[in-house]
Amino acid sequence: MSNPSRPESQPTPDSPTPENNESSFGDILKQYEQSHTPKAPKGGGAQLEGTVVAVSGDSVILDIGYKTEGILPLAPLQAGGETVKVGDKFKVSVKGRNAEGYYELSRQKVELPTDWSALEKAYAEKTTILGTVTGMVKGGVSVDVGVRGFMPSSRSGERDPAALEKLVGEQIRCRIIKLDVADEDVVVDRRIVVEEEERAGRQQRFSEIEEGATLSGTVRTLADYGAFIDLNGVDALLHVSDMSWGRVNQPSDALSVGQQVSVKVLKVDPEKRRISVGLKQLQPHPWDVVPEKYKVGERVQGAVTRVTEFGAFVELEPGIEGLIHISEMSWGKKVRKAGDVVKPGETVEAVILAVSPGERRISLGLKQTMGDPWTQAAQRFAPGTVVEGPVTNIMKFGAFIQLAEGVEGMVHVSEISAEKRIEHPQDVLKVGQVVQAQVLELDAQKRQIRLSMKQLVPTGLDQYIAEHKLGDVVTGRVIDEAGERARVELGEGIVASCRIFPQHANSGRAGDPGIAAAATPKQEPAAVSGKPDMSSLSAMLNARWKGEAGGGGAGTSPQSAGKPSLARAGQIRSFRIVRLDPAAKKIELELA
Repeated sequence: MSNPSRPESQPTPDSPTPENNESSFGDILKQYEQSHTPKAPKGGGAQLEGTVVAVSGDSVILDIGYKTEGILPLAPLQAGGETVKVGDKFKVSVKGRNAEGYYELSRQKVELPTDWSALEKAYAEKTTILGTVTGMVKGGVSVDVGVRGFMPSSRSGERDPAALEKLVGEQIRCRIIKLDVADEDVVVDRRIVVEEEERAGRQQRFSEIEEGATLSGTVRTLADYGAFIDLNGVDALLHVSDMSWGRVNQPSDALSVGQQVSVKVLKVDPEKRRISVGLKQLQPHPWDVVPEKYKVGERVQGAVTRVTEFGAFVELEPGIEGLIHISEMSWGKKVRKAGDVVKPGETVEAVILAVSPGERRISLGLKQTMGDPWTQAAQRFAPGTVVEGPVTNIMKFGAFIQLAEGVEGMVHVSEISAEKRIEHPQDVLKVGQVVQAQVLELDAQKRQIRLSMKQLVPTGLDQYIAEHKLGDVVTGRVIDEAGERARVELGEGIVASCRIFPQHANSGRAGDPGIAAAATPKQEPAAVSGKPDMSSLSAMLNARWKGEAGGGGAGTSPQSAGKPSLARAGQIRSFRIVRLDPAAKKIELELA
């Protein structure tokens, strides 16, 4: 095997030929650079000694003896604790050229094999070597690594055939993946070296990223849950929830592939090698101005973003949402599902009920925009007013009746009927049934109205009051007595109140045969049932009392003549009407 030799040198500017005279200036410059390229140091090493000529913010510029300077990343040097200044010297290897034409350098030593033993050593140790791409062949390119080698297209690290063709004439870094000395068969791989260098570069860049930093990147791909941002070779996840203070339904609504963005680093996970970034964090938080911007009682407008079982969320501005609770959607009907009232995407007007900046909550009311019906309830439904409405709900203790939109009254079970005892309201009422009632009591502060249905049903008492007037003398039976008052039955279901005069407490109580006789059951007329003829009963009793008085004066004594005796339970007496109250359905009497 012959030692590797450089390709035949082209004529240089120092040895002009007739052809050179016709060459372009660019060809002459290329020939000059080729002729002045330093040879590898003896012993097969491909490292060069470079001298620092300038230090920028992220790079070190070195003179490597070529026509063009080389460039070395500054970050790895600083990470290793090295201080770089002009005049320092480094051993470097050439990796290639960047877009600006500078040679890309590495401090990693790369061998240039000189014989088969060097190739065998590089193959066994899987070291990176230098080679020169000499031409395109079927399935790949030929590479001069001291001997003629072959590099498949799939192992070139280039996907585009045009990019692969551009490697011809370039020096590459590769690794031997197949070596057969007998057949002089050498296969090299450039892709594995490129991938390792990219991983090393990403690792270096990953270690340089700090939480809280603001970086520029490019949107690489979009997913349902977010976007991946390329931070100079390192991928970071921008979750959809961190794209905007407002609601973003899909990442594509806010970003597009290839878009340049500035993001804030939220979290760096070295173990999982994950970086989370945010876009909205670079914008002022909208809640910072909420206390000054939104006041209780103000009307606001927004779009419904979400509807849940307990209410609906309304976006007042990007990043600011308020909740309309289901209880604040209607004054009248009971809302069972918020979706029955509002729909997502619908624009609604609401009133601010409460603002809690600490919890970042705003409570809204929808029904308040329609006016509070209870503000006029005291005037519309004063006690004594007759109202009408449908039964909305039935409970064991009573029934609720809708008097107006948002105003309900309650009829207690005891106020449904005066004729019979009602065990449960559903025995006589049903939901939706329209009924009439009378307002008994109204409490606007508690939003409560007590109603009565039985007050509107005519009774014997109503008729009795209508047929009598103050001063009328009537007859009735004393039911019971308590203190200074007694209850007197004037007819079936007609009970009046009578005051007992304490100054006559001793009259007729002892040795009064008339009273004793009147207290016996056999002296009670059987006419006190049904609807008695009160006039006939009164005349009969008067005649009877006169007869008894004439026969022996059992009813009175000389000492008590002209004064009514004390009424006792069971007695049938004459009374005078002193008060008739149709509204309260009350009759008051005095002894006649």
